[in-house]
Order: sequence, then C-alpha cells, then structure tokens
Amino acid sequence: MKLHNPTAAIFLPDGQSHPITHLGIGAHQDDLEFMALPGIIAGYATRGFGGVTCTDGAGSPRADRYVRYTDDQMRIERRGEQNAAARLGRYGVMIQLDYPSAAVKDPRNESFVADLRAILAAIRPRVVYTHNLADKHATHVAVAVATLRAVRALPAADRPAQVLGAEGWRGLDWLPDAEKVVLDVTGHEELAAQLNACFQTQIAGGKRYDLAVLGRRRSNATFLESHATDRAEQVCYAMDLTPLARDPDLDIVEYVTGFLRRLETDVQRRLAPWK
Repeated sequence: MKLHNPTAAIFLPDGQSHPITHLGIGAHQDDLEFMALPGIIAGYATRGFGGVTCTDGAGSPRADRYVRYTDDQMRIERRGEQNAAARLGRYGVMIQLDYPSAAVKDPRNESFVADLRAILAAIRPRVVYTHNLADKHATHVAVAVATLRAVRALPAADRPAQVLGAEGWRGLDWLPDAEKVVLDVTGHEELAAQLNACFQTQIAGGKRYDLAVLGRRRSNATFLESHATDRAEQVCYAMDLTPLARDPDLDIVEYVTGFLRRLETDVQRRLAPWK
C-alpha cells in the first residue's frame, strides 16, 4: 500500500503477512490496547488483528524518568512501546502513520483520510474498532471521523461488516441499554494487564491508565444490569457506527446526537411519575 507520510512505518511482528479480520484505528500509542481489546483477543490465535496508530506521540505529557525527553525522543520511545505491544498481543501488522496531532485534527488533511482508505482497501477487515464519536478528546474524535470518511470512500462491497466506536476519554455507560454494543472480555485480564504495561511513558508519569481501563471494564460488567447477577467480569462497551459506514448520506452529528436525545427521553420517562 502507498502511504503519503514518508515517516509512516509498517511493522510485521513475526516478519510475515497474515490475513487481518479485525482492525483497530487509534489516535495514540496505547489507544488500541485500551479500546480494541476484543479485536486483539479475537485475532490472537491467528494473528488476525491489525493496528493503526495515527499520531507520532511527540506531544505526550512526560514526567518521572521521561521528564527531560525531547519531542523526538518521546516519539521514538512511544513507537517502540507500540511495537512491543504488537509483539506481545500477536498482531498481524502494526502501522504507525506518524502524523503530528495537529495534522490529524485538521479537517482539510485529505492525505490522512487517503492513508486510512488505502489501509482499509489493502487489508479489508471484517470489523473495525475506532474511537466513539462522543469522546471528549479532540484527536480521538478526529480519528473516528476520518475513519468513517475513509470507509465511506470504499466501494460498498469492500466496506467492513461492522464499525465500532469504543470507550476512551468518555465511557459509554450512558448509552441506552438496547443500543450498547456489549463486548465480553472476561478471562483475558492477564493479557490486558501485560499490554497496558507496555506503555511506561504514560504510567510513569502518574496517569494509571493501566488500572483505570481494567476498572472501567469491571464496572461495566457489574453495572450493566441492576436486577441480575453478573454474567461477565470484564466488559467493553462500544457505539455502533456501522449505519454511518453503510450509508454515506447519514449525517454524523445527527446520528450521535440521536443517542443523546434518546438518553434524555429515558431520563424523563423515569422521572415522569414524580413530575
């Protein structure tokens, strides 16, 4: 595949190409491990998971032993961490597009969307994981929108069967239960912890993403149903973006705010007896 950014890198963890059935497209190094664990698990035995990290990691906060790292040193360190996670998670391929965050957030950056389209066209995954469209991190939202634009640019027959927007800088417990995509990752806590631990540049600075993500999955499992015992121990939630992928005429903003309106209706219904 031809990519526009000359510093982009394609890494094959075992030196061989594999059919990729599940593809994660994340903004930063570590996003894949936090949001696309269901895909990593699904592809673990066959190396059927592929990862795309869009930004270069140069602007990451730094503390502890990384406090004096230059942007370029941080970029190199974070790229290495992501490749280490790809080896550990038995990814089939790990692609780092190496764009500055500002370039990813630029709606006029057609090269970025074209790169994602080229990757999707070459890999043709069945399932794509990206950020959810209600995330509060601007770079996450930009990656999610660019992913949808890239999917929509493919011929209809070549689009993935499912596109999911995962939890990140906003959980998805607020989604109406009937609209939550519930992904059970019970029994894979050890692998998840090992993957999270690859990203010491983040953990050493006091942001315990590794613990927070595991806690969110445990919380999701417990608070999913109020009148039943837990059916799982670790659960990821996702927003179904498949309708937006299938129908390019659907308005993205209207689609997302529709979830919010239905949440409002649900809250009003529960309070109605006391009005």
